[in-house]
Amino acid sequence: MTRFLIGLVSLVVLVAGAAVAQDKAPTAPPAATKVPTAVVTLEKGGEIVLELWSKDAPKHVENFVKLANEKFYDGQRVHRVEPNFVVQFGDPQSKTLPLNDPKMGTGGPGYTIKAEFNARPFERGVLGMARTSDPDSAGSQVYIMLGPAPFLNGKYTAFGKVVTGMGVVDQIKVGDRIKSIRIVTK
Repeated sequence: MTRFLIGLVSLVVLVAGAAVAQDKAPTAPPAATKVPTAVVTLEKGGEIVLELWSKDAPKHVENFVKLANEKFYDGQRVHRVEPNFVVQFGDPQSKTLPLNDPKMGTGGPGYTIKAEFNARPFERGVLGMARTSDPDSAGSQVYIMLGPAPFLNGKYTAFGKVVTGMGVVDQIKVGDRIKSIRIVTK
């Protein structure tokens, strides 16, 4: 009987030791998080590469990616340029309306998305979502910051930034046409 108990205790110790050793086994490093990136190509030439912030504004990034994949932005014109402030596009009416039409800048995809305010500051190169006075009225119109605008912080959704091509952004004029926006993952 004593021999049996010693054997049983040894077995329990062996199993427990294996479990502890298994808990301390090295684990594989976490998989690298893929960052969605958008490549904006202008008809007049030039590319802008945007890094999209899925962690900060997941629904805005998801919406922008969806619209880009549907070619929603292809052929649209930039309808607003405010020096040292923003370059804005995303109104589907910009494909056909004259630039001076009072409806320019009022169009969208036919739905809105809820605001996702975050701690990202509106600095030069940041991508933001345009909206009306209703914080939950964003849809498809976006803007790229030409300069800092701290008064937008916490009041508009920042969801990306220019990683290359800011010189191209600086040269954009009202009426410039977007050839395409393509999504890639890095």
